[in-house]
Amino acid sequence: MTKIIQISDPHIVPKGQLAYGRVNTLDSLRACVQTINRILPDVGPVDMAIVTGDLTDFGTIEEYQIFRDIMKPLLIPYRAIPGNHDDVREMRGIFSDQQWMPRFGPINWTAELEDIALVGLDTSVPGKAHGHMTDETLDYLQNTLATLNNKPVIVATHHPPILTGIEKMDIQNLRESIKLRRLLSDYQGELKLVCGHIHRNIVTNFGDVICHIAPGTSHAVT
Repeated sequence: MTKIIQISDPHIVPKGQLAYGRVNTLDSLRACVQTINRILPDVGPVDMAIVTGDLTDFGTIEEYQIFRDIMKPLLIPYRAIPGNHDDVREMRGIFSDQQWMPRFGPINWTAELEDIALVGLDTSVPGKAHGHMTDETLDYLQNTLATLNNKPVIVATHHPPILTGIEKMDIQNLRESIKLRRLLSDYQGELKLVCGHIHRNIVTNFGDVICHIAPGTSHAVT
């Protein structure tokens, strides 16, 4: 059975700095990688990890390089999608050696594994905190789901399309998500939506599918 590990919101900052002046996000991600490697004999085999956005805090080349350096010891392959703290151009550049990274446009990709497909979608809006799916991304999702022949699917976004009750985060959620809800709900196979952004473990319904928001690797918003 295919197994996926979700990592979210590392918010990597330059070496010697703390996120928001108080959070050591580098050590938190290192601990996350070490924990995954340590538990793999008990939970494995695990096919892939997905990082659901906000890899960095400011989207700089330096931060992305630190992120890749910290993730290098991870014993399983991983893919990533951008969040509102990421810079799509810089992220594309630092991962240009990876086959899954598209050469242009939104950072959307699909990984077809033995008994499941993992679809990563770009919800980032340059210069904005809230999320939005372009028509290109929605078309990508629609076309991808149509080719999967009802195979079980995990769809991953950074911004969740639901309200959590955490006001500071809800004003930054995924906007204009009616078509997304329809596409996911109409899929005839098993489908689950996984998100980041909120930094907390939350499970709820979005249309006819389960939406699971993962906690971040370090801090959460009060």
